[in-house]
Amino acid sequence: MTATRAEAVLASVDWPRVEQDLDAAGCAVISGLLNVADCHALAAQYAEPSGFRSRVVMQRHGYGRGEYRYFDYPLPPTVQRLRSALYPALVPIANRWYATMGLAPRFPDRHADFLARCHAAGQTRPTPLLLQYGAGDYNCLHQDLYGEHVFPLQVAVLLSAPNEDFSGGEFVLTEQRPRMQSRPEVVPLTQGDAVIFAVRERPVIGTRGPYRVNLRHGVSRIRGGQRHTLGILFHDAL
Repeated sequence: MTATRAEAVLASVDWPRVEQDLDAAGCAVISGLLNVADCHALAAQYAEPSGFRSRVVMQRHGYGRGEYRYFDYPLPPTVQRLRSALYPALVPIANRWYATMGLAPRFPDRHADFLARCHAAGQTRPTPLLLQYGAGDYNCLHQDLYGEHVFPLQVAVLLSAPNEDFSGGEFVLTEQRPRMQSRPEVVPLTQGDAVIFAVRERPVIGTRGPYRVNLRHGVSRIRGGQRHTLGILFHDAL
C-alpha cells in the first residue's frame, strides 16, 4: 500500500459518521481500507518470523485457540503508515472521551509524541500484530492493555475473505453496563475492512449524566478455513 493510497482512503472516510458510531456502539467500520493485494501481502508475512518480536499460542495461556505474532520495529511500511495516519484522526475522539469520563491524560496530536510518552514509561515494545486462526480456533473476550499508557481506540483489519478463505469467525464486542446485563455486538466485515473499537471503556450519556461502560472484544469460532487479521494498537507495551 502506497502512502498515496492510504491518504486517499482515509481522506474519503466520513469521520463524523465514524465518531457517531463509536459514541453509539463503541465500534465503527471503515470499508475497504486495504485492497485484496495488500491483504494477501500482509497475511503472507505471518510465515516469515524474522519480522516479528514474539509468537503467542493462545491455548497455552487460556486466551482461546489460534496464534498471533507481534511485529518488531521497524514495522512493515504498510503497518507503519496505517498506524501513523489513523492516530491523528482518532485523537479528537480519544481526548473527548477522556474528558467526558473525567480522566486526566490528554493525547498529543502526533503519534510520535505519544510513543515518546510510552517509551519514557518503559513501554517500548511494538504492539501491532498479525493473528492467524484455523478451523475450531477462537479468541476469548479480552482487552489489550500493556501498561500505564493506553490509547483508548484500536483497529483490526480483516485480511481474509469470509465464506471464501474461512467461515464463522465473526468479530464480537461485549459491553458491560452498570447494573445491567452485558450487550453483545457482532460486527460484519469483508476482506480489507477495518473496525475501530474501544480498547477498554467508553463514555455513555445517561439521564443523570455521563457514565463509563466496559468493553471486551474477541472472535467467534472458525467453522472452516483460515483467517488472518491485522491488529493496530497505538500504545506500546512494557
